[in-house]
Amino acid sequence: MSTGYTEKEAKAGLDVALPSIECWPNQFQDYEIEIEIPEFTSICPKTGLPDFGTITIRYQPNEFCVELKSLKQYFLEYRNIGIFYENVINRVLNDFVAACQPVWAEVIGEFTPRGGIRSRAKARYPRAEKS
Repeated sequence: MSTGYTEKEAKAGLDVALPSIECWPNQFQDYEIEIEIPEFTSICPKTGLPDFGTITIRYQPNEFCVELKSLKQYFLEYRNIGIFYENVINRVLNDFVAACQPVWAEVIGEFTPRGGIRSRAKARYPRAEKS
């Protein structure tokens, strides 16, 4: 089955260099943090048109909490990247976990409707083991 999409579009944005996400030492245990980025923007790798949405990160810190200024700088770089929604949330989750090493984390992307269809994607850490 041909979809008109190539491996280039499918992997777009996954290996682009982004600013590092910084963290600071956590002082407490057993609580949850929720961060909302309501003005997320990226570019569709197929059409070149802008995509808009809200990204929500929920996590339970372990030894570190995310530093918000660095997170903002990280997200600003997506404005120039061609990347699919599904890749966005999985890339953010991987980068966030690598930086902050939380007990658990969840990244939710709610994207502005296009052509009458709204997309919502969610990725979680720890990831389910492949069977």
